Amino acid sequence: MDLLQLRYFRTVARYEHMSRAADELHVSQPSLSRTVARLEAELGTPLFDREGRRIRLNQYGAVFLRHVERALSELDDGRRALREARGGGLGKVSVACETLLTIAGLLARFRAAFPRADVRLFQADAAEMERRLRAREVDFCVASQALTGPDLDSVELMREEVLLAVPLGHRLAGRESVTIAEIAEESFVATRPGNWQRALLDRLFAAEGRTPEVTCEGDEPGATQDLISAGLGIGLVPAMSHQVARQVGTHAPVAWTRVDAPDCHRVLTLVWRRGAHLSEAGRAFREFTTGRSLRSMLHPGLQ
Repeated sequence: MDLLQLRYFRTVARYEHMSRAADELHVSQPSLSRTVARLEAELGTPLFDREGRRIRLNQYGAVFLRHVERALSELDDGRRALREARGGGLGKVSVACETLLTIAGLLARFRAAFPRADVRLFQADAAEMERRLRAREVDFCVASQALTGPDLDSVELMREEVLLAVPLGHRLAGRESVTIAEIAEESFVATRPGNWQRALLDRLFAAEGRTPEVTCEGDEPGATQDLISAGLGIGLVPAMSHQVARQVGTHAPVAWTRVDAPDCHRVLTLVWRRGAHLSEAGRAFREFTTGRSLRSMLHPGLQ
C-alpha cells in the first residue's frame, strides 16, 4: 500500500465514477482501475460495489475512507508546517464567508496587526463553506448559519437583530414593527437558497405556513439594501447596517422596521476543524477574532 493508491482511492470515492476520477488525476482509466484493484487485493476487501460500469462506495470503503482522509490530511498538514518553518513569515490563513463585506473591517484590522500574515479569502454559501472546511481548503469559516459535525469547533462572535428594510415612501415606512401576516403578499429582495438571509426569510414564513414571494434574487447579501432602495422589493437586513446608516449616512436610503417574529436575528460564528494544523497566522487569526468584539472591528464607529 502506498500514498498513490490512497490518493487514487480517495478521488474515486469522491466521484464514484472511474472516468471522472481519471480525468481529475490525469491518468488513464485502465491504470486507475488497476491501482484501485491492487489496493482492494492488499486489503482483502472490496471497497466498491460494481454494477457494469457503475461503481458505488460500499460500507467497507466508507469505513476505510474516513481513515484515509485523516492520514492524507495529516501528511498535507506536515508539508504545510515544513513550508512555514522554512518561509520565515507567519504563514497562510484562509477564511471563507457568505459575504465578504461581513469581515472586511475585521481583516483590515488583522492585517494591520499582523502584516506578515498571508490572508486568503473566499466567498461561499453554507454548504460550500462546510465542504471547503472538511476538504481542508480553508482554515476558518465565518458563518451566519450552523456548520455542525463531530470534527468541527465553533465560537459565537456576534448576535444581532435583523430588521425589515423597505423603500422610502412604502406603505410600511414609519411602522415600528410588522408581523409576517402583514408582509405575506409583499415582493422580497433576497439571496439565493443556501445563504443566511434566504434561510431566515424562509424559516420565518414557514413558521406561519406561508412562502415568501421572492422577485429579486442574487448571490451578494451586501447588495440587498441597494436593491430595496431602488424599489425592487422589501427585505431582511442586519440591524448593524441600520446603525451604520444613521451614523455615517448611506448611498442606499431605506426605511426600517422591526419584524414581530421570534428569533429574527443573525448569529455570526467562527468555525474550524478540531485538531487541524494551523499556521502561526491561523493561530493569530483565531486569537485575534475570538478575543475581541467583532462588532467594533466590523464597524469601528459603532459603540
